[in-house]
Amino acid sequence: MANDGASLQTGSRPAQAQLSGTSSTGGFGAAHLWRLGWLTTVIFATGAAAFTPGVVGLPVWLALAAGALPALAGLAVGERRDERLQSLILVLWATCGAGAAVVTGGVSGAMSAWILAPVAAASILSSPRRLAEGASLALIGGAVAALTQLSGLAPAAPTGPLAFVLGFLSVATVGVGLASGLILTHRRAGEQGNRQAGELNILQTLVDGAPQLLLVVASDGRVRTVRGAAPRGVATANLAGEDLACAAMAGDRQKLSAALATALDAGEASIAFAPLLDPTRTVRLDLRQVSPDLLVGVMRDATLDKARETALRQARAEAEGLAAGRARFLANMSHELRTPLNAIMGFSDIMRARMFGPLTDRYGEYAELIHESGGHLLDLINDVLDMSKIEAERFELQRGEFDAREAVTAAMRLLRVQADAAGVQLRGVLPPDELEVDADRRALKQIVLNLLSNALKFTPRGGQVTVTADGRDGQLELVVTDTGVGISPEDLERLGRPYEQAGGVDQRAKGTGLGLSLVRAFARLHGGEMNIESRLGAGTSVSVRMPVLLTPPRPAMEPPLLEPAPEPPEEPELGPNVVKFAPPR
Repeated sequence: MANDGASLQTGSRPAQAQLSGTSSTGGFGAAHLWRLGWLTTVIFATGAAAFTPGVVGLPVWLALAAGALPALAGLAVGERRDERLQSLILVLWATCGAGAAVVTGGVSGAMSAWILAPVAAASILSSPRRLAEGASLALIGGAVAALTQLSGLAPAAPTGPLAFVLGFLSVATVGVGLASGLILTHRRAGEQGNRQAGELNILQTLVDGAPQLLLVVASDGRVRTVRGAAPRGVATANLAGEDLACAAMAGDRQKLSAALATALDAGEASIAFAPLLDPTRTVRLDLRQVSPDLLVGVMRDATLDKARETALRQARAEAEGLAAGRARFLANMSHELRTPLNAIMGFSDIMRARMFGPLTDRYGEYAELIHESGGHLLDLINDVLDMSKIEAERFELQRGEFDAREAVTAAMRLLRVQADAAGVQLRGVLPPDELEVDADRRALKQIVLNLLSNALKFTPRGGQVTVTADGRDGQLELVVTDTGVGISPEDLERLGRPYEQAGGVDQRAKGTGLGLSLVRAFARLHGGEMNIESRLGAGTSVSVRMPVLLTPPRPAMEPPLLEPAPEPPEEPELGPNVVKFAPPR
């Protein structure tokens, strides 16, 4: 581990230095110093030429200026990584170097060595491509200088001390510059090698220290490479060079071979098997194809995962069993309760009818209360029984063909007394034509009863509840709209699930929370759906749509008004299919 730590630190230093731009060789600093050194040497040579005996002609000053120009341009550009800009700088080096050679006598003149200036400038870029580009430009510049000299267009070459100064300048700048550039390139290559070695050490440390076993598997199933920590029950030494199926128990080897074939065919596969050395444990292998004849895989211990999955499946089975048992218990208890309750209601009916003689007013009142309470309890029991059957998937629809308006009207008449007592105006809007449907008559009536009961419960005195029945495109649509208190968004998300209620404590105490859940269940059993729209203080609209309509589609009716309409002077004006109940004020 100490060696690994040293490798990590060794690999990180060059990377940090590269990011900061201040390494020991200093990529930016070294190139900067190289150009400054070239420019400084040219300046000193210019001073030496100025003090050299004799006349220094214009070609010499032009040559010295040409040598300084590309160095100044390089300093101005800096270390910008623009490929086109670097190429232009190299062209400038080649042009100025060849020009200096031409004006000082050509290829045999004092400054002919500056023809190699682009090679020296390219050496500090640490790029073989740039070095080749500099060599090509130098060759072109040398050819131009030679042709100029052979054609007699080149000026006469300097002689005497001035020729020595210029020759020494060109040889020194090119030689030292080329040598320093090559040294800089070598050092950069060494740093890059160290950095790559450090990164390789980091990668090896990560792979060898991984908590899973990493595999490289050939298409024939043989393991080529094994790295990482092997799960319990698998020996790394027994895997390398062997068939991968040998790591599993005999009973799981065929599944492992099938997983390999699946990975080669589909690109990936996953399998859990019992390892050969410890059959009590579970190992999971994930395979992925990386080439036509090569797979990579990750093998890990999945014993705890399998135990959790088993526990979850067992818990789910127990929960489902408890839910089914609860549904059966509620169904049985509801049935047992309904039988004596029917007897109680029957006896209370006999007492109310005074079939065996007169009763005092108090006893008659008690008989009414018994019958009313029994009816309420019977409704609750019927709801629980229906929901239990639905949850136990034992509820069967008794389909038949009938006029849906009859079921809607019957439900409204049953709740007429409740609407009168609550001071709520109950209106029904039905089409003049028959609404022939193929549905369960009792379920349809129960849908309307539950929706109306909820609407009356949440509508204050003086409000209005409107029932609309219509049909179009094979769909029977029932809409119950009220002008009640509305439903909050939080409660709206919960409604429709069994035993969920909305409103305050007073409203919740009036039911079991099964009304809307039964409506939704009955609608789904008919292949339909229920939707609720509501806003606090503005009322609620519940719509049920079911594909049970038998009559042909008709034009859509105008929707009922939410605001209470003024009472007409006489009931018959609403027509035979519109039922309106006006409670006393």
